[in-house]
Parts: sequence; C-alpha cells; structure tokens
Amino acid sequence: MTDWTDIGALTDIPERGARVVKTHLGCVAVFRTVSDEVFAIDDACPHKGGPLSEGIVHGRSVTCPLHNMVLRLDTGLAQGADEGAVSTYAVRVEKGRIMLDTTRLRRGQVA
Repeated sequence: MTDWTDIGALTDIPERGARVVKTHLGCVAVFRTVSDEVFAIDDACPHKGGPLSEGIVHGRSVTCPLHNMVLRLDTGLAQGADEGAVSTYAVRVEKGRIMLDTTRLRRGQVA
C-alpha cells in the first residue's frame, strides 16, 4: 500500500535543483532535472553525510558538495570508483504537484 503525500508544486523546485522534506526520521532531498524528472533520495551522502540537496544535479545524478561523490538519483548508487548508496523514495508528478510516497517514512524504514 502506498501513501502519497503532496509536498509542493513542480515549479517550487528549480531545474537542476532540490528541496528538502524534513521528517522525524531524517531529511529527504527531492530533485528536479532539466527534463522535469523528479527523484527523492536521502539528503545525506553515504561518504561523510554531506547535504546532497546542495549538490550539483547533472542528468540523473547529483554530486555531493563536500567531496564530489556522484550518486545516481534513480538508484541511489555511487558512481565511478566511489562506493556506497542512499535510499530512494517513490515520487511522481500529478497535475503539476509532486507526490511523495511516505509509506516507508511512516514505518520508520529510513536508512
């Protein structure tokens, strides 16, 4: 079962930008790509906890602003020689609104 929660308008996030959804279990970074794809991942880099929401979005990836670790937005996996991963969350756009599946967040299943 999914629990879709409206977290804002697509236009609230600039192209190649991000916004943070704060939860009682931690922060989730919601990204918008230049082609209006939307992804949601943990906001903490697996390397040293850098704020991924402040990173550089390129294609379907984000580069951590602290140590340049590159993570895929669709899988949460580190790219290149880096190792590690972050959790990803289901997200979709309906009528210009961003909907986040908060089922795992409510159950306390955030990494």
